[in-house]
Amino acid sequence: MTTTYSLHKITDTGNFGFCPDDYSRFKFGDDEVAERFGIGLAEGFIKAHLENGPVPQLVVVSSPYSFIPTATFAMKNHFVFRLNRWLAQHGHPVLQETKVHRTITYKEDYGELDAAQRLKLIGNDSFHIDKAFLEGKKILFLDDIRITGGHEKMILKMVDTYDLTNDIYLLYYAELQNRNIHPNIENYLNYHFVKSIFHLEKIIQQEQFFINTRLVKYILNYDYESFCIFLQNQSDKFINLLYNMALGNGYHTIEAYQKNLNFISNYLFNSKHKSVQHGN
Repeated sequence: MTTTYSLHKITDTGNFGFCPDDYSRFKFGDDEVAERFGIGLAEGFIKAHLENGPVPQLVVVSSPYSFIPTATFAMKNHFVFRLNRWLAQHGHPVLQETKVHRTITYKEDYGELDAAQRLKLIGNDSFHIDKAFLEGKKILFLDDIRITGGHEKMILKMVDTYDLTNDIYLLYYAELQNRNIHPNIENYLNYHFVKSIFHLEKIIQQEQFFINTRLVKYILNYDYESFCIFLQNQSDKFINLLYNMALGNGYHTIEAYQKNLNFISNYLFNSKHKSVQHGN
């Protein structure tokens, strides 16, 4: 049995049920917002589906990723913390976790696309999961927002491929339910706070920051001159993290990212990197 649950139902672009600026900050690594979102989703899910019956072993699965976690992964962490407290308090087994592995990464911004474009983009991707680990357990697939259901279709395709017979919950922080609203509303939300690369500084430099795929791709794909100015205002700790994450996802093999990545490499490994000029 497959059950869908979303904390917020989007039917009106004038009232999302959450702050668009917060959502944008969350998508670019604001872990303080991820904490609020994760706790909110956990409490809503408990009230809607767990309070009034026995709770079997649950396994939580964040949205698929390769090496760099998604924004949903940060939300998942706080979802797990809150739900585990409730499970332990009521004598239920605490959550287990596993990962959906994916094989393809792409530079396109998913939030800009319509339903057909989304399916075309991710249609050649493949998702992999440990079927044996899941046996006899209820699966919670977590994602931040459901717009067209493209990623959900890929998850359910994987479920069919692996012949999973588990009870499944598809959990979302928000879900677009008004089909008259164009899917690019996701793009509106993603960039509501982050209007340029320089808006990232308020997120990156705060105490609760969690690097994610969207942030790394956004920085690597940004206008070169602006990128160089931005980067030289960041700590070496962040720049090293950015570089390591980019390599881990194989972004050095994507032509669109290579110029900015080469600048990072020179910046980090040139002994006089503090005086590296934009043209080098």
